[in-house]
Amino acid sequence: MPALVDPPEPEIARERARRVEELLAGMSLREKLAQLVGVWLNVNRKKGVVAPLQDSMQGEDLGFEEFARDGVGHITRHFGTTPVEPEAARKTLAERQRWLRANTRLGIPAIAHEECLTGLAAWRATTYPAPPAWGASFHPELVEEMGRAIGSGMRSLGVHQGLAPVLDVIRDQRWGRVEECVSEDPYEVATVCAAYVRGLQSAGVIATLKHFVGYSNSRAGRNLAPVHAGAREVADTLLFPFEVAVRDAGAGSVMNSYAEIDGIPIAADDHYLTGVLRDTWGFDGTVVADYFAVAFLHTLHAVAEDAGDAAAQALTAGIDIELPTGVTYLDPLQEAVTAGRVDEALVDRALRRVLRQKAELGLLDDDYDPEPQGEVDLDDPVSRDVARRLAEESVVLLTNDGVLPLGDAAGRKVAVVGPNADEVAALFGCYSFVNHVLPHFPDAETGINAPTLLEALREELPQAHIATERGTGVDDGDRSGIAAAARLAAESDVAIVVLGDRSGLFGRGTSGEGCDVESLDLPGAQQELADAVLATGTPTVVVLMTGRAYAVPGIVERAAAVVQAYFPGQEGAGALARVLSGAVNPSGRLPMSLPRGTAGQPYSYLHPKLGGAGSVSNLDPAPVLPFGHGLSYTSFGYSAFTADGEVPAGEEIRCAVTVTNTGDRAGADVVQVYASDRIASVTRPLAQLVGYARVELAPGQSARVEFAVPARLLSFTGRDGRRVVEPGEVGLSVRRSVTDVVEERTVLLTGPVHACTGEEPRLTTVAVMAEER
Repeated sequence: MPALVDPPEPEIARERARRVEELLAGMSLREKLAQLVGVWLNVNRKKGVVAPLQDSMQGEDLGFEEFARDGVGHITRHFGTTPVEPEAARKTLAERQRWLRANTRLGIPAIAHEECLTGLAAWRATTYPAPPAWGASFHPELVEEMGRAIGSGMRSLGVHQGLAPVLDVIRDQRWGRVEECVSEDPYEVATVCAAYVRGLQSAGVIATLKHFVGYSNSRAGRNLAPVHAGAREVADTLLFPFEVAVRDAGAGSVMNSYAEIDGIPIAADDHYLTGVLRDTWGFDGTVVADYFAVAFLHTLHAVAEDAGDAAAQALTAGIDIELPTGVTYLDPLQEAVTAGRVDEALVDRALRRVLRQKAELGLLDDDYDPEPQGEVDLDDPVSRDVARRLAEESVVLLTNDGVLPLGDAAGRKVAVVGPNADEVAALFGCYSFVNHVLPHFPDAETGINAPTLLEALREELPQAHIATERGTGVDDGDRSGIAAAARLAAESDVAIVVLGDRSGLFGRGTSGEGCDVESLDLPGAQQELADAVLATGTPTVVVLMTGRAYAVPGIVERAAAVVQAYFPGQEGAGALARVLSGAVNPSGRLPMSLPRGTAGQPYSYLHPKLGGAGSVSNLDPAPVLPFGHGLSYTSFGYSAFTADGEVPAGEEIRCAVTVTNTGDRAGADVVQVYASDRIASVTRPLAQLVGYARVELAPGQSARVEFAVPARLLSFTGRDGRRVVEPGEVGLSVRRSVTDVVEERTVLLTGPVHACTGEEPRLTTVAVMAEER
């Protein structure tokens, strides 16, 4: 088991192991199965509220004591289902744990799990930027800090497991869950999510890797759609972040994907859930089912004849715990085991993993206290400071003709228009409590202090004359306010047009789970609003507050400046306002390419030569702006780029570059290193990210940045199915974005083909040495 917080003394560890075996040996079949399921109480029964097909899959309503009379494995979303005061809910959770200890025969407490993708999804908890913002920051250390802050809040409530992060690699911008993903680059996904895992687990909360595997590669960008990907694409691109999070970061839990790859649902695929995850990578934590995924083997995938068959297939494949409740792993699985259709040894295999995890969390200790001590503050100053810094570092300046920064804008007329200018929900993704739960409780307050961008601009620019018009809604198509917005812009010195998404669930938003799109045009009449304002000739700054990358080539070409923010969280409005004023120098970089149109989807910059433009097709898939692009209010120069000339194929490549702030203000640059395999036995990407470093520099200051790129990052699945690094020429380059090459060196990989064992380092090491000015 991966260690959480402080590893126990050997004697304590031995006693916990003994306790696990003692419990397992004395349990009835029903008691065993009870440990393999969750219980979900106080669930809003409105159709499709917070989980797919929730209304039809929930089963009968039972009270906690009736459901858990034989024990229970998990308590599902005790804090994340309704707006409840955290301290009161903490007491209720502790009471349920005490009841389990006192009133079930074995007295085993439950693991309490919650969603925590953009912070703990609970009322009054800090809400951080969405995962694409983590990617835009290119700052894993700050993401680790965020994970630690999230985990500390969860532990203060008695929560043991978080259902995050999402390691799906972005493949198609039409997919609604792009907003839950970090990047289109698997290396960046791996490094950023591994940092989140380390942060969360350092606070004593188990991280759960989602969604293993292939979920983001669905046909036509539809949620819960089939995935058709070759074994090489799955192994080299989609699995890589999970491998890093398991092997390097020691993630304690994995959640299966709803996907079916080439006709086999992951929830029933022992190749991935056992062969890859456990036998190859050595994972020894728990595999939990995505909500209702086991039952879906019968109802959606039609590979199981009934709930018992679905349970048998999932358990055999390697799913240890059915979440969020026990639709298949209780009565149906009990019947299958009793009838001899399922070997009870498979139940014991899953149960041993669950009990080991409970033991490591201290739940089986005699002195376990289910109610943490201390005051509950889920939105403390430390957490808000982390949210602020991450929001500031994630803002991407896409274009700028000099209109930004605005300065104090004293005496200037500033028009602030657009559907997201004065909308709090526009700051948050679909797994925030604000957008995930509160829409079903319209009388409840947000529970956190989160100004809108309009409010933040008024505070940031107190001497400016700010006026506002909404213009249109996010997706209502209402054009009645566009003329008034254009008139206001025409009468102003500068216009700020705030466009983008409304995040929601299952069709209730323009972005989010189940909110897939047919077109990457801006929703509703937003493009018409932008066109009308741009036509006035007033210098116009367009702010995109979105969960995905939209195709806005006309806006990029015509606006005075374009700023991208990916659901920047409760501190996001202030961060954006400070970037616009110039109080904060933007340093974000695009974690996903900005597409030219919908026809280019699915798209990844990691395409081979054949995937680029050519004379054989009239369509050019090249994006408007590439992966890694981002501007600053200062400038940076690169010099003295060096790289190893020859390296044995299995060893690391070392390179270094000096970066200098050549402008007149402090700023942060993101130094990016890419590799290009010139000739290989299988087609390879034209370029792939193998290292990056966020470097903060004062005006005139330089830093020497050194990278050690491990062979593992240059490996791929060869024609024989083995993972190898082939000898030959590799181009190693330092770039400002994937298409903006500063300098390149040729590195010769020598010797025989190197067969990867899986023990090689998977992450580039970076050293930044500041030089005197």
